[in-house]
Amino acid sequence: MTGRRRWSTEEILDTAAELLRTGDAESFSVRRLAAALGTDSSSLYRHFRNKTELLRAVADRVLLAAMDGHRPEGDWKQRVTALALRLREAFGEQPQLAVVWGRYASGGTGSRLVMEELLQALRASGLPDEEIPAQYHRIAVLLAALIASEAGISTITPKEYEQGMEQFRVAVLGADPERFPALAHFARDVRPLGADRRAAFEELLAAQLAPIEARLP
Repeated sequence: MTGRRRWSTEEILDTAAELLRTGDAESFSVRRLAAALGTDSSSLYRHFRNKTELLRAVADRVLLAAMDGHRPEGDWKQRVTALALRLREAFGEQPQLAVVWGRYASGGTGSRLVMEELLQALRASGLPDEEIPAQYHRIAVLLAALIASEAGISTITPKEYEQGMEQFRVAVLGADPERFPALAHFARDVRPLGADRRAAFEELLAAQLAPIEARLP
C-alpha cells in the first residue's frame, strides 16, 4: 500500500496562488486548498500554522518575483518610483494576490527586499535617519492601498464594469443641481475611478514624495 504523497512548500504555494487567481481571499480556505491537492488539512499545517501565514507566504512570492533582477538606478525619487511601478506591475498580473498583500502584508524575503530598497532610497535622499522610518511607513501604506484598490477594480467582469459605468453616469449627470450644486457643476469633467489609473498612481506617489524633497538641504 502506497503512502499519501508529501507535498513540498513550493507546490502548496503554487496551488494556493492558482486558487486565489480564480477566487478571492474570502472564499479561500485551507480545506479547499487541501482538497485541490488531494490531501487533508492537517498535512498542510505542518508547513503553515494557519490560513493567514499561508496567504502571507503567497503574497511574498509576488514581491520576491518583482524584486528578481532589480537594480537600483537614478536618484532617490527615481528609485522609489521605479520600485512602486515594479510592485504595481507585479500585482497587476495577479490582482487577487494584491488584495491579499494589502490585507495581510508579508514578512518573508520578498518583503524584506522591498523594505530594504525603499529604506536605502530614502537614506540616499539625505533625510536624517530619525525621519526615515515615518516616511517609509507613509509610502508603504500609500502603495499598499493604491495597488490593492486598483487590483480590486481590475478583477471585475466586463459586464460589471459596464453596469458600474452606467451607474456612474446616472449618479453624476443626473445629480439634482439644487441638492448637489458642486457635483452638477463639475459633472462633465469628473471621471470614474477606473480612468487613467497609472497617471493617478504616479501623481499620488509624487505628491507623497514632494514634502520629503522640500525638507532636504
